[in-house]
Amino acid sequence: MKSLFRDNIGEALVGLFVVLFAAWFVAFAWDKTGGGAKAGAIRITALFPNSTGINIGSEVRVAGIKVGTVSEQALDPQSFQVKTVLAIDPAVKLPADSSAAITSEGFLGATFIALVPGGDPAPLKDGDTITDTQGAMDLMGLVGQFINKSGDAKSAPGDAAAGEATKP
Repeated sequence: MKSLFRDNIGEALVGLFVVLFAAWFVAFAWDKTGGGAKAGAIRITALFPNSTGINIGSEVRVAGIKVGTVSEQALDPQSFQVKTVLAIDPAVKLPADSSAAITSEGFLGATFIALVPGGDPAPLKDGDTITDTQGAMDLMGLVGQFINKSGDAKSAPGDAAAGEATKP
């Protein structure tokens, strides 16, 4: 048996490396998909009119620093808004009147939820709801509006000034 192990030590080490890499990958995927929320995380609900680009596991940031993840998403049947549950690090004490907005790192960057702290001295507690929210921007809709309004004669700056000069 000892000679068999000595003959195949290289294969055994490669197999061990593969098993360790697979375990690391599972832990990484678990963390990135929201399964690895911190123990004792504060769970806060936010209602968004549009949650395009946000999924379970998306980051929640304050001033650009990750403080939590999105742990649940569902459509609220009464308001038809997206009910999003955020798992926030308990060490971060956000004011109760904080607001939330869905934003991105840039034109092609990752989408995340940005929390903007308010001024209330009372902190958000487990189970609280953020009511001041801003949903995701519809980029294609904005481009379409820009294209459609760019040829409008009423919005041309030179035409408005000329129209005022001809009034009696």
